[in-house]
This record gives sequence, C-alpha cells and structure tokens, in this order.
Amino acid sequence: MLVDIVIRESKESDIFCIQEIYNQGIEDRIATLEVELKDNSYMKDWYEKHKGRFKVIVAEQEGKIVGWASLNQYSKRAAYDGVADISVYISREYRGRGIGKKLLVHLVTIAKENAFHKMVLFTFPFNLLGQALYRKMGFREVGVFKNQGILDGNFVDVMAMEKLL
Repeated sequence: MLVDIVIRESKESDIFCIQEIYNQGIEDRIATLEVELKDNSYMKDWYEKHKGRFKVIVAEQEGKIVGWASLNQYSKRAAYDGVADISVYISREYRGRGIGKKLLVHLVTIAKENAFHKMVLFTFPFNLLGQALYRKMGFREVGVFKNQGILDGNFVDVMAMEKLL
C-alpha cells in the first residue's frame, strides 16, 4: 500500500540516494544506455543543472527515498524551451508498486507550472512495464530509433514517447 508515499521536491542532501537509485537503473540495463556508474562528482554537477524550471522530485516512504524523477533540458536551442525530457527511476525493491505513477503525476503538474508544453522520454522497446505506465499517463509512441546505441556490445533500439500538456 502506498498511502505513506510522500512526493516532494528534492534537496541537496538527497543526492546520494538519487545516485544510488540511478546506479541501480544503470546496472539493471532496463532504463538507460548509460553503462558507467555515477560518482558523487558527476551527481553534484547533474544536480546543479536542475535548478529553476528543471526540477528533481523524490518519492519518500518513512524517511527513505524510494524513487525520483526529473525534468531535464531537452535541447539548448531556444525553439525547444517548452519541451522537457524526463527521467523516472524507482529503487529495485519498490518497482511495480505505483510509485512511478505518483512521480509522473507530480512531474506533469510541475512541468505545466514551469511553462513546458510537452514532455518527452526515451525508453527501450523491451521495457514493457515502463511503456504501460507512460501510456496510462497519456504518453504516445513517436517512433523507434533502430540501433540507437550499444549496450553490453549489442545494438539497442530506443523508443521515443511524448505527452502534450
């Protein structure tokens, strides 16, 4: 039951927990083409880029961070100022419990409040649970980039999805 899940804006003191969950996503090979685990220096730099409109939120249960999501800059070109790329990561032992949905609901609200008109994400075509969540939340498939990246020596396709706000 998720009654006690609190969604809030992140604080700098949350960086280590965010890093730990992000590194789980990298290790599990289901959410990102990243292959190198992130260290404290990388995460501090990443967090500094998430000021102003580019928020990071966390899901917390009984004082423990169990997931996070962020609005990321899609492009440095001014024409794309209204488009946010998003990230959603859930701690291994808490996946499949509805935390991603709670984070996405809040992320949509924050995106609207910060003058974004569209959210985009990139996912693996084999990440069926993630896609199901995104579709439930009003995202649509835009297309699949064939052989977009290499993961563990193999080409991987990447699906683009979007949601107009």
